[in-house]
Formats: sequence, C-alpha cells, structure tokens
Amino acid sequence: MTKLKEALESCQEEYFLPGNSCCAGCGLEIALRWAMKALGPNTALVTPASCLNVVVGLWPKTAPNFPFTNMAFAAGAAAATGMSAAFKAKAYRFPGKGWDKMTALTFAGDGGTADIGIQGLSGAAERNSNQIYVCYDNEAYMNTGIQRSSSTPHGAWTSTTTKGKDRFKKNLPAIMAAHDIPYVATCSISEPLDLFDKFKKAKSIEGCKYIHILAPCAPGWGFGSDETIEVSRLAVKSGSWILYEIVNGIMTLSKASKPLLDPSKRIPLIEYLSRQKRFANISEKDLIELQEYMDHTWKRLEVDLSCQDNYPK
Repeated sequence: MTKLKEALESCQEEYFLPGNSCCAGCGLEIALRWAMKALGPNTALVTPASCLNVVVGLWPKTAPNFPFTNMAFAAGAAAATGMSAAFKAKAYRFPGKGWDKMTALTFAGDGGTADIGIQGLSGAAERNSNQIYVCYDNEAYMNTGIQRSSSTPHGAWTSTTTKGKDRFKKNLPAIMAAHDIPYVATCSISEPLDLFDKFKKAKSIEGCKYIHILAPCAPGWGFGSDETIEVSRLAVKSGSWILYEIVNGIMTLSKASKPLLDPSKRIPLIEYLSRQKRFANISEKDLIELQEYMDHTWKRLEVDLSCQDNYPK
C-alpha cells in the first residue's frame, strides 16, 4: 500500500477546491478529493443528479479544477461511455496529443446508482465501456430530503421510513461483479490510502471499473460534523462495511477487513449504530436482524473465498 507521505508528496495539487458548498464533514468531498489525487488532471467527470451537482458552485467560481459535466439522473454511465468513445476517436485522429491518457469518470450517489441509474450502469458494464464508475454511498437521497434508497440499511430512519426501513441494503458491488467486468472495489473514506491505491489500479485497467465508497453524511445520518471519519471507521471495524477488490473475478479482502474474518476481531455493531441518530429508535428485533444479516454476509464471504482458493491456478 502507498505510504501517506508518498501519496501526499506525489499529489499535492488539489483538484476539488476549497470554498465549495459541501456540508461540514461531508464524506463526498473527502472521497472525491482522494479519488482525484489518484487520477490526476487528465480526468473528465460526469455526475448525475446528486449532492455533487449542487455543491460545486456556479461558473466561473466552480470547485472542480478539471472537466466536470452535470448530467441527468439516469444517464451518468451512458454519458461517460460517450466521453470514453470521444477520447478514443480523438487519440486516433490526433496521436501524441494526450487524448489516450484521458480517464472518463462517473461520480454518482446511491440513488443515481442503485436505483435511477442502474439501467445505464448495467448497459455500460455489459459493453465493458472504458470508464471508472463510482458510487459515493451516503445511503439515502440526501440532496432532496433524506428519502430512503435501495442502499439505505435495514432499520434506518429516513423521511420516508420514519419507523425504520424494513428492507436490507442492495448489494451493488456484487451486482456489478456479476457483469464480469475487470475490476470492482469497495472503499471507505476512513481508509484514504486504500482508496488512493484502488483508484490508481482502476486507472491502469482497460474496460469498465466500478468502485463503491462509503461516504457518511453528517446531517442525514445524525452525527457531529467532526465525526465523519470516526463513523466511517466504525463501519469498517464492526464488519458492517467490508473492504475488498475483485480483479478479473478474483476477490481479495483489503488490509482493514481481512482480520475481520475472525468474528472476535469485530467491534460490536451497536458501537457503530449508536453514533447515528438515524438508528436512535431501532427496535431490538431490527437490531438482531441486522446483526444476523451481517454475520450471514461474512459467512457467505468466507465460503466464497474458500472455494476461490480451490480454483485451478
């Protein structure tokens, strides 16, 4: 893994500038800043309707210091597919001008990925469009009033699930892995070097790459704006958020999650949930179901990894 000093020395320039209108402690801002440190200036970003559309500010005082395109809710992956095709055509028409070094990047929320944008994303994956698609997951429609999405966890309060959501979170990374794309990864803003390395790797791979980032939302989840990193870290330490990457179908657990295959290494789930007001009224029944679902996810993962070890080399 890249060392912090090495990462900071190699990417001192900021591409998502200060003065934007992100909420204090915004997980999205941290995710985008570190992603762009890894990808560099030869990156063109598409973002469908989300918080990211509105926090960048109005031209000519916009926060992104790189090409940035606002896009309709359902069309992020499709627009990035077009950009990628344009870069390829430009590289053919004007060799040596750097067009072959451009990266098409989609940065979408969970609503624009798991719900409204999944059709376009699935199509891009099936075509193996040469782009990096990112879901920054704050687990609800935060920009429009904290409504539930299919990425909202079981038992969580939202403005449309006032007694707690009665369904479990959709597993988007697994859905994307089922498309047999060359690279799928999960990240957390509490592990910036892991995030940095995964974006570096994704950039080096041809084809459709999918990265899913846990990006806690202080006002939407109900915690202090100075607690974003700690809440994100507790998600990882409890085993609620698993860090891994899948390269050409082969999964590897990341450094922070690998020890958690042993259940005794996980902190109690309640330590993570109790830091968030959205779980303040979670019932004992929902809490037990959430714990059982998480435990089952880890057991299934352990079986998958064990079977994978027996694949012909």
